[in-house]
Amino acid sequence: MLAIAVVLGAIAVTLAWPVPMALSRAAWPAHAPARALMLWQGIALAGAFSMIGSLLAFAAIPAGSLPAAAEHLVPALLQGAIPPEYAVIHLAALTLAIGLAIHLALNVAQTAVRAERERRRQHHLIAILGDPMPGMPHTRVLAHPEPLAYCVPGIRTATVLTDGLIDALRPDELAAVIAHERAHLDQFHHLVLLSFRAWHSALPWFPIANRAERAVALLTEMLADDTARREVGDLTLGSAMLLVGTSGEPGAYADSGGISPDRAMLDARLARLGISL
Repeated sequence: MLAIAVVLGAIAVTLAWPVPMALSRAAWPAHAPARALMLWQGIALAGAFSMIGSLLAFAAIPAGSLPAAAEHLVPALLQGAIPPEYAVIHLAALTLAIGLAIHLALNVAQTAVRAERERRRQHHLIAILGDPMPGMPHTRVLAHPEPLAYCVPGIRTATVLTDGLIDALRPDELAAVIAHERAHLDQFHHLVLLSFRAWHSALPWFPIANRAERAVALLTEMLADDTARREVGDLTLGSAMLLVGTSGEPGAYADSGGISPDRAMLDARLARLGISL
């Protein structure tokens, strides 16, 4: 069990720092955002499981296996007599593994609840303040001069545009923006971001958690761009992005605490289209 604990611990450390750092700096994800997004998800899941698994394997060393350790320790929780072969360090590892698993699970649940509450609030607001866009189902228009576009996921989905955006764009550019936003909804990007937002919330002091959330947010934007560019072409999408700039999507699908777009993200997305500011 010691060898298993060491191997899992080494995998956890590798996936917690050098691998995410290398991936966040790599150039190839811009050319294959779907594969890069799957890789980020795999890193996050494998990292969490290997970290918890390493602690559990270390805690089970006296018993020789996890099932045997469970047979020893579960009755001890009821009877209060812990077998003497389990030292304080083994019990500490077990406690840390259980505490970490509960902490991560609670953060996922809390983040999901906050996101759902915010989505309901957004749906309520746009139902009151927005008007349906003729010929565009599930699309609402807000009377606001700032050029904004975002989408609100959920059982009921909505794409939200402002008058300022509609006035600033040509019809084909507007179609590009709408296709981009609907791609977010169709591909469930809010669920992908939810897990990384929960990871960042659970480990706010961990620098790679913030880097991972930003990288995943950029990849979802690139995937939505790919859908739009297939419909309207690179030049039209690029011109729409240049006109809207970084004000186009407030907070990643209008749920709770999303990564706001910035100049670096916009530059990276434009570079894929062969456009530079």
